[in-house]
Amino acid sequence: MGKKKAKEDHRIPSTLKIGAIALAFLIIGYQAALFIRSAAEMEIVSHRDNPDTVFVIDRKLAADLLGEGKFSVQQEEKGMEPKGEGQDLVVRKNALHSPKAEAVHEALAPKKVESFDFDPNTVSLEDLVSLGFSEKQAQAIINYREKGGRFKRAEDFAKSYVVQDSVFNRLKDHIKIPKVDINSADSAAFDALPGIGPYFAAKMLEYREKLGSYSYPEQLMDIYNFDEERYRALEDLIYVGDAEPYGLWSLPEEELAKHPYIGKYAAHGIVLFRENSDRSQWTVEALINSNVLDKDKGAKLAKCRIGTVR
Repeated sequence: MGKKKAKEDHRIPSTLKIGAIALAFLIIGYQAALFIRSAAEMEIVSHRDNPDTVFVIDRKLAADLLGEGKFSVQQEEKGMEPKGEGQDLVVRKNALHSPKAEAVHEALAPKKVESFDFDPNTVSLEDLVSLGFSEKQAQAIINYREKGGRFKRAEDFAKSYVVQDSVFNRLKDHIKIPKVDINSADSAAFDALPGIGPYFAAKMLEYREKLGSYSYPEQLMDIYNFDEERYRALEDLIYVGDAEPYGLWSLPEEELAKHPYIGKYAAHGIVLFRENSDRSQWTVEALINSNVLDKDKGAKLAKCRIGTVR
């Protein structure tokens, strides 16, 4: 029994050796197959079936045959260019080749790469290919978007596994991702911002309704628990679009009371101030000096877009 077990123990290293040798041959065979395929492709391209055709047309001969000043070809046409002292027109035409040779030639031909402005969140597959991505890479970017992925900044695009550093460095100045207008964005646009989510998206809409419109982006920090850290994480992704002027000097008391910087007590004071002072004195600063508004809320209101006095 002991001898049999000892023999089995001796077989294990032999099995491993055989497996390792087989794996090595498999790798070598695979590499050889790749080399042979590459060599075959290059052979097809380098020995195309028929040589290309070249025509040389003498200008003087063309004029004699066709009449003074007439030519059978135009110099501007593609593939025709003047050569030599006599400025003969040289026409080079590709001869017909077998479909296989043409297919290999086209596959190995260098692709024309373009650089133009694009939004990685909306760019088409065709445009991605034009920008230098392979169809497989372009499709990977499209798939990422279709699964809900979004590129918030150019740096996010660089982190994609299909975007090589050299490609990103060439395209980074062309990446144009529109900023979010906090005066017109919906909850989905707010939700997509970093650190927001459904809760704060709803609060941002609710606060915009109370203000009438945002006048400056820092007003987001008025929202409960919307601290400076949360704001700094998205400040470069947002902007304030057209702000509706707030009717401080025209709204009735009950409407003024709804504004976050005013409230019920100050709203009544504003109405009394309007009734008992000249229009030339109607300023936010005057409301602060008259103790109608406290300094902190008055300072915030002063930064808002206020409707003109009429």
